[in-house]
Amino acid sequence: MAKRKIFYSFHFNNDVFRVQQVRNMGVIEGNEPVSPNTWEDLKKSDASVEKWIDDNIGGKSCVVVLIGTETASRKWVKYEIKKAVKDGKGVLGIHVHNLKDPKSGTCTKGTNPFVGLGLSRNGVSFVPKVYDPKSDDAYNDIAKNLSVWVEAAIAQ
Repeated sequence: MAKRKIFYSFHFNNDVFRVQQVRNMGVIEGNEPVSPNTWEDLKKSDASVEKWIDDNIGGKSCVVVLIGTETASRKWVKYEIKKAVKDGKGVLGIHVHNLKDPKSGTCTKGTNPFVGLGLSRNGVSFVPKVYDPKSDDAYNDIAKNLSVWVEAAIAQ
């Protein structure tokens, strides 16, 4: 089976190194992050950011929210989640707090970004599944299970 095309949603400033670890596992085909310089240009207007998100979620099978300490509070993560659900994409979350950032090590577990968003599918309340990898081997747990988690989210 071909690798699924994935959109990763995350808090760039806090979690980009953790996200790179997941992206580099090579288990699924993920989108490349926007460069810091491009992001500075994009964030000058909400319409520019929304267009970038909309363009990049299009053609993807699933949105994987990589949950760090502050991910749930991020405006654009919330937008990406709502857009994915509206477009019928698979959606799931993975806590990445136990993946080590080379600068800061592990971080505090973040809250579930799906709670309180009022998501629904086919008129029924919907809260995507969130996975919490093993604290002593988060990297290998994610690498081993990511493709299965993505397929389960797409099937929902």
